Amino acid sequence: MKIWVKLLVGSVLGIALGFLLPHENQSVLSVMAWLEQLALRIGRYTAVPMLFFSLVIAIYELRQDREFWPLLGRSFLVMLGGTAAIITLGIFVTILFSPARIPIPIETQFETVSLLIPDMILGLFPSNLFSALVNDGIYLLPAWLLAFFLAMGLGLDRNYSKPVLTVGDSLSRIFYHVAAFFSEILVVVIIALAAYWAIRYHAALQANVFRDLMLLLGFFSVALAFGIFPLFLFIFKPKTNPWVSLYGSLGVALAGFFSGDINFSLPVQYRHVKENLGVRRRSNAITVSLFSIFGRAGSAMVAAMASIVIIKSYSILGIPLKDVAAIGLQAFLISFFLAGHPGNGAFTALAVLGMSYGNNLEAGYLILKPIAFYLVAVGTFLDVMFCSFASYAVGKWSGFQEDKDVRHFI
Repeated sequence: MKIWVKLLVGSVLGIALGFLLPHENQSVLSVMAWLEQLALRIGRYTAVPMLFFSLVIAIYELRQDREFWPLLGRSFLVMLGGTAAIITLGIFVTILFSPARIPIPIETQFETVSLLIPDMILGLFPSNLFSALVNDGIYLLPAWLLAFFLAMGLGLDRNYSKPVLTVGDSLSRIFYHVAAFFSEILVVVIIALAAYWAIRYHAALQANVFRDLMLLLGFFSVALAFGIFPLFLFIFKPKTNPWVSLYGSLGVALAGFFSGDINFSLPVQYRHVKENLGVRRRSNAITVSLFSIFGRAGSAMVAAMASIVIIKSYSILGIPLKDVAAIGLQAFLISFFLAGHPGNGAFTALAVLGMSYGNNLEAGYLILKPIAFYLVAVGTFLDVMFCSFASYAVGKWSGFQEDKDVRHFI
């Protein structure tokens, strides 16, 4: 059975279970919240070792062929252009199909939210470099940086580095197979995630004030991932079949949506990009990790759209065009600083946008707290789809992609 079919079956079972469970029972909610955390930990379990050893070998091989910096440049070029286009489209759709205003609560308890940029910079260089690998698996950039420096060191003297390269290559393949095992059992894990998602979704529907925004985000995200992304890929590479790439990404789309966590989806993403989309390790190890860390265009777009809705809810005068442009630019910049927020990127970006906007709207994001899970789910869904299509595009652009027969898709 294909992985996406397993995940779809697990998702359907989880949603059905979520709607059957008592939604107001605090004991049930506590158990489901605990199960969600357990599921996320299982999904992240193999992410760091697989990412680290794959990156070491990929960077080393690319540097030997003088392809590392060109590949890195193509990745960031696609990332910058794609992020700008996605956020612009989201803002345009929000203005064109403006959702109904959301009632403002009488009292709102302010909560400070930050991107933690100074802490993230310090985290790049822990006092002990091995600490980059021994962490909670949330902030992956230190492991990426350590892999880069180790690969640079291995290229200095091949006589000394050959045994290390052999061990590194073996560990990369071993942890890939370990991650493959865990991706096969996610059908059980995703039941808990989908059930808890359904419980919160039911509560959001009962509120009846977020329906317009939820519908807009839902329909537009589906149109973007299943229509506009393939269209851009076809324009970028006319001889490719974008629908095959879309079909090859269905599994990671389900994992990203119901987990709302980019790191949970990372091992599944690696497998799909390699085995379905045919991108070689030396390319996908770089692109998948880079887009998962920096390419959070979907989360930034959701935050920008929600921010416009909040401002319109607070003001009957609407929102000036210059403010719309400022929100778009800030969302674009924020998308590159969400590496420390793999599981709540969209809501964190929304909070930061509100505080930077000012005008007594610093706590405005809290009116959407009841649907924070939904914003995060849609944002992560778009993040992983953008990562999948972009990794395929960069791999094909760089000559590291080979088409696979659909019958052999995992």
